[in-house]
Amino acid sequence: MLRVDVEKQLGEFSLAASFTGEGRVIGLFGASGAGKTSLVNMIAGLLRPDRGTIVLDGETVDDTAAGIHIPTWRRRIGYVFQDARLFPHLNVAQNLDYGRQMNRLAPDPAQHKRVIDLLDIGTLLGRRPGKLSGGERQRVALGRALLAKPRLLLLDEPLGALDEGRKLEILPYLVRLRDEANVPMVYVSHDAAELRQLATQIVMLKQGRVTSFGGVKVLA
Repeated sequence: MLRVDVEKQLGEFSLAASFTGEGRVIGLFGASGAGKTSLVNMIAGLLRPDRGTIVLDGETVDDTAAGIHIPTWRRRIGYVFQDARLFPHLNVAQNLDYGRQMNRLAPDPAQHKRVIDLLDIGTLLGRRPGKLSGGERQRVALGRALLAKPRLLLLDEPLGALDEGRKLEILPYLVRLRDEANVPMVYVSHDAAELRQLATQIVMLKQGRVTSFGGVKVLA
């Protein structure tokens, strides 16, 4: 469960959003400049709200009135960006293991195999990111985030930099992730068709305000 009730002033742009999400995939939908990334960055702890609260799985990670702001690294949140942000000097296997090592988690061979099979990246382990397609890089980025054992996964336009062919290649993996990985997600997109396939709840943002919240039907 994710409960958000925040306000933030960013230059001349004002963001005020309030919603409670309990679905497997909360879709943040809106045009460029609607405030989607700023909202996700607040959930991640990268941006502090001016006022309000964020509660994740019953834990308050932000509460401006009480002076609570849990740092990003303690929130156990995975973040996948539009550009995969893999380390070019590491191969795929080393990139995958990075999140686990940074979080000082013990090796979990069963989960490691499960994630590699889920994302179909077993044949890529010895390659460097420069030798991967855009879709392959995003699958590795998803794997790295999952192997850090997050309690929430944030995906900020993960298909935004891909052409239509690559989008069609990776969408089935995102659906499998939703159905099999058992990790709730917040998925940012300005593509209604994408969210119709993936999201279970929709938060519609316009000019920094929530204009609709509900099932996928709000995209109609």
